[in-house]
Amino acid sequence: MPDSLIIPRTKVRPKTERPKLHKVILLNDDFTPREFVVTVLKAEFHVGEDLAHKIMITAHRRGVCVVAVFTRDVAETKATRATEAGKAKGYPLQFTTEPEE
Repeated sequence: MPDSLIIPRTKVRPKTERPKLHKVILLNDDFTPREFVVTVLKAEFHVGEDLAHKIMITAHRRGVCVVAVFTRDVAETKATRATEAGKAKGYPLQFTTEPEE
């Protein structure tokens, strides 16, 4: 048997970085009806009645409440759609996004 050099094959796998996450935040206002806020939360964020009510009450008491955490594109889309739903009914309902730490 001849002496031969065996070189192992290695595959280089690039490391993919996880996308940065962003929080969707509900801002309290004194004009949007509570029932409407709950309806928007259920429709846009697919949360149940109880959780939607808890989110709405937290925003009412503290001024803001984190609704959910998504990738940036999804968070911005959901915040925009939820804000537009309020605007379509004439309410100042507002959702914002910010990076999660």
